[in-house]
Amino acid sequence: MAKRLNNQSTVGDVLKHIIQANKLQPGMDQIEVREAWKNLMGNGVNYYTKNVVLKGSTLYVELSSAVLREELTHGKSKIVAMINEELKREVVKEVVLR
Repeated sequence: MAKRLNNQSTVGDVLKHIIQANKLQPGMDQIEVREAWKNLMGNGVNYYTKNVVLKGSTLYVELSSAVLREELTHGKSKIVAMINEELKREVVKEVVLR
């Protein structure tokens, strides 16, 4: 039977409980990481970004520019740190650029 929340719960607490009870966190992480990429990378990188997918703790980014892919390869650890800092928790452990 579902746990009954008291009337004193905040909306945020209720949403966290719903996400936890229905195992929605991976989907929420997917959306949050995609938004973080968009916000952190700016228009220049986003123009060449085709797809951003989070599978487990690995972020797969599909780029249409080989030159940009090579440049971003040198800063993978910084990208991981920036995204995790934006999300305020460790979601991404590795970045794969395609």
